[in-house]
Amino acid sequence: MKDSTIKQQPQPTPRAKPTGERAARKHAAIITAAREQFLRHGFGVGVDQIATEAGVSKVTIYNHFGSKEDLFTEVVGDALEQALGDSARLMGHQLAADDDIREVLAAAARGWVQGIAQDEVLALRALIAAESGRFPQLGRAWRTQGPDRFAGPLAAALESSAELDISDMEVAILQFYALVLYPHVVHSAYGERLTSELAERLVERGVDMFLAYYRRA
Repeated sequence: MKDSTIKQQPQPTPRAKPTGERAARKHAAIITAAREQFLRHGFGVGVDQIATEAGVSKVTIYNHFGSKEDLFTEVVGDALEQALGDSARLMGHQLAADDDIREVLAAAARGWVQGIAQDEVLALRALIAAESGRFPQLGRAWRTQGPDRFAGPLAAALESSAELDISDMEVAILQFYALVLYPHVVHSAYGERLTSELAERLVERGVDMFLAYYRRA
């Protein structure tokens, strides 16, 4: 009788990513070139074209990132870190020391708008929206590096304020984003930009509306 046992194929050992100063320079060059190529040509741009722009081989890109999807995810993370990193760290510091919840929320909102409402960041968001059905990890990368990184500090500020009564923090945070930030994302989908004057009005009145709704009776 034939042996019907299915033999398990050995799994390939994951290749360690390159390290060292030279590898770090190549990594940064690939990120820069990939960001430019994705924005110019969309997600369909070839890895070989990115490699040419970065001055490296196609194999080098795969050694550093594994796949084009992983490369795009890192491009998104890098762009959002540049756009929002300082604001996120500053907000965390302010929340620990500032008792004026209105000023904290307004300053946070201005930092988000200044970071997110950049042409390149909004263009990357549009690419993510177009490809998220095929590659859900792209949307997760945006949430993790964008709105989600502010959720914890924002919740801490709202919970610490004696002025507010919030029973559903998840909804409250989404409502705050909707008032001050999401209009920029929505309008960018139509190829429009909100003026700085309108953006400031959205922040000022959005914060006031939010506080008026959640302020203790």
